[in-house]
Amino acid sequence: MKRLVVLLALMWVPALVFASHEGGQSAPSLTGWKWANFALLAGGLGYLIAKKAPAFFQDRTAQIQKSIADAVKFKADADARAASIEKKVAQLGVEIEALRAGARKESEAEYERLREETARQFAKIQAQAEREIASAAKAARMELKTQAAELAIGLAEKQLRGRITAEAGRGLVAGFVKDLENQAGAGRGVN
Repeated sequence: MKRLVVLLALMWVPALVFASHEGGQSAPSLTGWKWANFALLAGGLGYLIAKKAPAFFQDRTAQIQKSIADAVKFKADADARAASIEKKVAQLGVEIEALRAGARKESEAEYERLREETARQFAKIQAQAEREIASAAKAARMELKTQAAELAIGLAEKQLRGRITAEAGRGLVAGFVKDLENQAGAGRGVN
């Protein structure tokens, strides 16, 4: 319907120009043709604008609405992240205190473990030292007994040498040898 109106308007303008020309003028004026050309151009542009503009503006409106919706969503996400960060920052003091308390607990536990380990090592070293002292005392007693025995033997030897003459020594040796022979002979008879 609109097209028909535009088409009739476009046809009517040149007809008016010719009608005014027939009314008594000898040469057509260019002003009429210029108006007719303008009307034709304006009508064509109006038609194109009427045909294309609504779709263009609808697309542009949809793009703008989509951009606004995206911006609203982005702002909501940013606000949520900002709130989360603010919450974490607010809890940071509590977390730091919890870490400090945990570190203190671990330090105390480590101190107690080291103290117990040191006590165990000390007890082990003390027991080993006591064993070494007992062993050294036993060895010293044995050495002392050995020295005492050597001294006693040496003293007895001196006393015996002083009392026993060479002849008495020969008699003792001869008696010892005789005892050995008797024992050897008795051992053969048993076989």
